[in-house]
Amino acid sequence: MNIFRLAGDVSHLVAIIILCMKIWRSKSCAGISGKSQLLFALVFTTRYLDLLTTFISIYNVVMKMVFLGLAYATVYLIYMRFRSTYDSENDSFRVEFLLVPVAGLSFLENYAFAPLEILWTFSIYLESVAILPQLFMITKTGEAESITTHYLFFLGLYRALYLANWVWRYNTEGFFDQIAVVSGVVQTIFYCDFFYLYVTRVLRGSGKMSLPMPV
Repeated sequence: MNIFRLAGDVSHLVAIIILCMKIWRSKSCAGISGKSQLLFALVFTTRYLDLLTTFISIYNVVMKMVFLGLAYATVYLIYMRFRSTYDSENDSFRVEFLLVPVAGLSFLENYAFAPLEILWTFSIYLESVAILPQLFMITKTGEAESITTHYLFFLGLYRALYLANWVWRYNTEGFFDQIAVVSGVVQTIFYCDFFYLYVTRVLRGSGKMSLPMPV
């Protein structure tokens, strides 16, 4: 454990808590992509199956259970508790275009051809693209509430901090996880334009962040 990983975990947790509180307090999931949240729930489920087989530390177990619980709580809020406020018309990204290639790649590029290893690899690849339905939805509607952009900012910050964590571990431990690093870089790239808009528009006091409408 190092400061970058710890900060990354905290940023990830803050992002999910912000999203849950936004939905619960406003009693609305408007502007939130249910498809992205389903993909994240699938990411955590396939990645944390090792809870049933391997014990690493109390911290590891607690964080995994918290992320699983919050992921499914978010899905519940969107698709059941506040379903009437869910904007399914604009949440129209075709997730099969992500799931099929990711599943295929996880069988082709992994560290061991074993069920848990393939599922872990699947979760890493899927996490790198799971945010795309949310970004697509924001682009389609042309704007995002500041609370939603705060969620995306902390989610992106988590990935950036994890990149720093991998650099730190490579320099101090000689550890290098090619699958995780490449997938993390891809995911961080997706956030680059968003970070610029977040800093130049949201942090300067605008209640909403306007984005270019798709052609």
